[in-house]
Amino acid sequence: SLANEVLEKATITEGIKIAVIKGPRIPDVVKTVAFSVRAKSPESTAFIGATFDMAGKPLLTVMLTDDLVKGGLNASAIVREAAKSIKGGGGGQPGFAQAGGKDKDGLEQAFQSIYDHIAK
Repeated sequence: SLANEVLEKATITEGIKIAVIKGPRIPDVVKTVAFSVRAKSPESTAFIGATFDMAGKPLLTVMLTDDLVKGGLNASAIVREAAKSIKGGGGGQPGFAQAGGKDKDGLEQAFQSIYDHIAK
């Protein structure tokens, strides 16, 4: 499955496994993969999605395991800050959040913002 593939390619930074999906993806698939990643790797794992749909609309997705949330990370705050790069907004829960935007060209900058927050 895609979740297994993403976990196999994950990097470990500052003790946190960071799984990433980029590029064109169906938004529902990205959300499903995020929750699958958390189920398969329930500790010290973050999922970052910096994707766009078939119409070119950018989507940021951040999922954090419970231990990372308890350690002070907040997916909603992280995604809200990064969404500025794609001229968008969003939010969610401390452990899972998404944001949409209008500027696909800002996806890499948004991704880097999320990554930097998690791997501080």
